[in-house]
Amino acid sequence: MKILVIGHSIIDHFEKGHSTKVYPGGIYYSTLGFLSVKKTNDIIYLLTGYNYKSRDLFDRIYKRVELKYSGELTNMPEVILKIREGKEREEEYKNISSALDISNIDDWNQFDGILINMITGFDLTLDQLKYIRKNYNGKIYFDVHTLARGVDSEMKRTFRKIPDAGEWISNVDIIQCNENELRTISRFDNEPEIIEHIMNLGNKTLIITKGKAGASLHFKENESGKIYNERGIKINHVNSVGCGDIFGAVFFYSYLCSTELRSSLTQANKAASSAAAIRLIENPETFLNDNKRLY
Repeated sequence: MKILVIGHSIIDHFEKGHSTKVYPGGIYYSTLGFLSVKKTNDIIYLLTGYNYKSRDLFDRIYKRVELKYSGELTNMPEVILKIREGKEREEEYKNISSALDISNIDDWNQFDGILINMITGFDLTLDQLKYIRKNYNGKIYFDVHTLARGVDSEMKRTFRKIPDAGEWISNVDIIQCNENELRTISRFDNEPEIIEHIMNLGNKTLIITKGKAGASLHFKENESGKIYNERGIKINHVNSVGCGDIFGAVFFYSYLCSTELRSSLTQANKAASSAAAIRLIENPETFLNDNKRLY
């Protein structure tokens, strides 16, 4: 199986007290998710940006995937992350790169699935997404992520209603968002109306991740709305970074293999919980080894 993963790689600066530590981030965590479940002959292609000055941050994971569609950036996106227990994290960007170059792909239908993770919110333009949709017949998985946030003059990211949200959603098949991001993808403000609006945009699958509370999946079957709920798994939570990205990658891979929504949701929830139970940013290999044993 061939899977294309689109999104920016980011240099994460974690502030704690008066010190700052630097780690790889962004689509790096989606890549971890796919590597934790892929079979030997599967190929994961990344369409991302890299910079030789910072490539050492990403190499131990990216050397395991295909980078032929990725390109060098003069300046990598960088973000300062402030994480507080029980609250949405604060993000302040040092660089925001422009949309990734998709012109090197001639045959989009070579891929069994395409996952787009809007890491910076500027990973693709709407016109690029429409182009991909026009030229690709398979399933497109779309993580709303930072598309849900605007950017102010101080490079701080705050939630806003996404411009042309309906057009973004209309050009993908499976949508992932958390509860805060959900309120940005529709003109409506309450959850039932937002979900109904999304379902009316076509044959969509909507996944709402809820942190420690698990996740819910919404879809239509015979014109009737259906929902699957997956409760959070009781663990000792020590990490909140990258869990949603891993959730999406594992869900999509499982779905491409089985076309089963329910079992894919369960597998994704297990993987995200596994990522939340270790210090993932420092121990990616531990996650890969632990999650492999789940399958």
